[in-house]
Amino acid sequence: MSVANVINWKKEKVGQVDLSPEVFDVEVKKEVLHSVVRWQLACRRQGNAMTKTKGLVSGGGKKPFKQKGTGNARQGSTRSPLMPGGGTIFGPEPRSYAYVLPKKMRRLGLAMALSHLNKEGKLLVVDQMKSEGKTSDLSKKLNGLGLKKALLVDSKYNDLFGRASKNLEKFKYFGVEGLNVYDLLKYDQVVISKDSVASIVGRCTLEND
Repeated sequence: MSVANVINWKKEKVGQVDLSPEVFDVEVKKEVLHSVVRWQLACRRQGNAMTKTKGLVSGGGKKPFKQKGTGNARQGSTRSPLMPGGGTIFGPEPRSYAYVLPKKMRRLGLAMALSHLNKEGKLLVVDQMKSEGKTSDLSKKLNGLGLKKALLVDSKYNDLFGRASKNLEKFKYFGVEGLNVYDLLKYDQVVISKDSVASIVGRCTLEND
């Protein structure tokens, strides 16, 4: 079992915490991470693309021209797909792009992403995440740790800390329940609180699946 140093916001060592090798020291497989990220992005797609069919376009109550004598093909409605401004045949319809990914793969991907950051030295453990809701104060603390772009993960979402981090474009804060592979790979580093370690291990364990 590996051990990580716990620091405060002044970058001073204040203790240590055990990191489970099942979560923070697993073999990283790119194909698993790729599959999980594709699944996440597919679930986020809105799928709102739509065109109007013959039954949805306006008009069509009157025959556009007489049946015979014009030399044109007969038409019964201006809503016909053959007419300018008519409906669309086989156009896109609102749909969901989401699909089911096995829970074991989702949790394994999360463990691999955390292991990757840990091995690269991009995972920091702080003693606590508390704030008075001031963005400027939090910005100074993050700069003191040398962070440019990072995830901030706490055991539970703190409203004041969330308020302070909301206006920081290159930082994202959430509780353990919001932890996901896409964000872990998108940001340069991840900062987790000491109290969140146990909850993170609980999310990534495979024993109950």
